[in-house]
Amino acid sequence: MNWPIKTLLFDFGGTLDADGVAWKERFHALYRAEGLDLDGEAFAPAFYAADDPLVGGLPPTTDLSGTVHALARNLEGELVRRGNHGKEDRGRRVASGFLSEAAVTFERNRPMLRALSEQYQLGVVSNFYGNLEAVCESAGLCSFFKVMVDSHRVGAEKPDPAIFRAALEGLGAAPEETVYIGDSLRRDREGARRMGMRFIWVAPQDARAEQSGQQAVTDLRDLTKILQ
Repeated sequence: MNWPIKTLLFDFGGTLDADGVAWKERFHALYRAEGLDLDGEAFAPAFYAADDPLVGGLPPTTDLSGTVHALARNLEGELVRRGNHGKEDRGRRVASGFLSEAAVTFERNRPMLRALSEQYQLGVVSNFYGNLEAVCESAGLCSFFKVMVDSHRVGAEKPDPAIFRAALEGLGAAPEETVYIGDSLRRDREGARRMGMRFIWVAPQDARAEQSGQQAVTDLRDLTKILQ
């Protein structure tokens, strides 16, 4: 049976704040623009070493700006420690660039989210640091979502069904009537599969070409076309 869609759950990073590009890749691109000569494979260990301490290490009231600047400070320290020195205030410029790009995406997506919230019940499910609600509030998104589930707060990370179950229970929603929207096939699509939810992938066009059988969008505003 093709159940009607009543609930939409969204990932945060890479989905609500960008067009399918994860934080690691966005930070890498911004650092490359600053002259960093590291490929993605070499950049990844520094990023994860900077990112991991923030999980549970940020006050729950930390907003998006505070989160991004904290990550950039850690990342700058990791890069310098590994011998990748740059110009003064490089990390601050990277953080500001990241936030500027995200602000444009939020501004573009808010009308779409407002329209969807009038037709479906919406939620956010994200592997995050413990401050997801404060980040959504600072991004001007809180009013659209009835539930915001942060992996650190619930003690489970995607693709573990437990994190999705927390959102569904909070909304009184059934998985067969729910669509999860995210940018990661490994975490988001797999988590949706384990929960029996449908999945829509947010991904750049070049990535989508490699997964031709997966329902996908490049721009979140195109969700309205798929969901009609």
